[in-house]
Amino acid sequence: MDAVMARLAAADTAILAMAGALCILIAALFILLARRSGGRQEKGLERELQQLVQAQSEMQGRMATMAELFGSRQSELNAALGSRLDGLSQRIGTTLHQQHQTTHENLRRLQERLAVIDAAQNNIQSLAKDVVGLQAILSNKQTRGAFGQGRMEAIIADALPAGSYRFQATLSNGTRPDCVVDMPNGAPPLIIDAKFPLESWNAMRAAESDEAARAASQRFRRDLETHLRDIAGKYLLPGETQDTAFLFVPSESIFADIHEHYEAVVQRAHAMRVVIVSPTLLLLSIQVVQAVMKDQRMREQAHLIQGEVANLLADLTRLNERVAKLENHFNQARQDVETIRISTGKIARRGERIATLEFETGRKEAEPSSTLDEGQQGLGRMKLRVVDED
Repeated sequence: MDAVMARLAAADTAILAMAGALCILIAALFILLARRSGGRQEKGLERELQQLVQAQSEMQGRMATMAELFGSRQSELNAALGSRLDGLSQRIGTTLHQQHQTTHENLRRLQERLAVIDAAQNNIQSLAKDVVGLQAILSNKQTRGAFGQGRMEAIIADALPAGSYRFQATLSNGTRPDCVVDMPNGAPPLIIDAKFPLESWNAMRAAESDEAARAASQRFRRDLETHLRDIAGKYLLPGETQDTAFLFVPSESIFADIHEHYEAVVQRAHAMRVVIVSPTLLLLSIQVVQAVMKDQRMREQAHLIQGEVANLLADLTRLNERVAKLENHFNQARQDVETIRISTGKIARRGERIATLEFETGRKEAEPSSTLDEGQQGLGRMKLRVVDED
């Protein structure tokens, strides 16, 4: 585009220059004529006029040629400029269409992401409300105890049948553990305590400085050891309860942190025969107890199973005897059928012989009466022979 415009500007400049030169030549001619007026020779004037006219005609021819040349160049430049403008407008239209589609797709994706963000924000707000409620629950000591006991009771009630556990049962020393699980085979029950010192744990987590964190950690260690001693002293009664009790921790993260940072307290708890359990470990332990109870019930029902097996064997023996009798009946029936077939065969043969005998008797009746007695005697002998063959 810039080159074409430059060429057009150069052509216009050349035309203007030629027109200016022509004007200057005409002005010079008039000046020359004015100076030579009067006494100059007419021949010289005519000659100069002829030269001037010739120069003017040549100039007009050149100007016409240049005008024609510039006109053709102008048309070519216009055609080239139009084709380039068409291509450029087409490319611009295609680019704008693609950009429109891309913008529309980006806006659609943006709307989807905004919808996901809105849903996540709603979930976060709901979770924040739940966290606030949980903090309100955990801020009260009695409520914290009820929270841990509620989780423990839910696990026990879901895993064990009704009647195999008791909540808040009273022992012989007057203490009331959170849960008493009755063991099979008349064994002493298992004690489960859910009063974990969660207050000191939350204070340790909420400490803002290292010194406050160390003080809260020492307090938590001290409270946990005190609670372990209370469990061992109150709930481990020889002959009345199991020699091991459970301390229920209502969170897997707290359980993992205790075993990671308070290994000495865990070892001391094992020495006191108190096992710290998380919700998962408590569920596994209760499932083991449930399996033992099921095995005990199967053992108690073993004599009934043996009686049913004996009855089954008696029924099988009777069935075998009846099958043997039925087999004898089938054998007897087979023998009777064979006897009947033999009899029917004999009857068929006798029928054939009788038919043959009647044919021979009819032929003999056609003989003279003199031979009648011999025929009767032969018939008697034939009958006797048939009877003997039977």
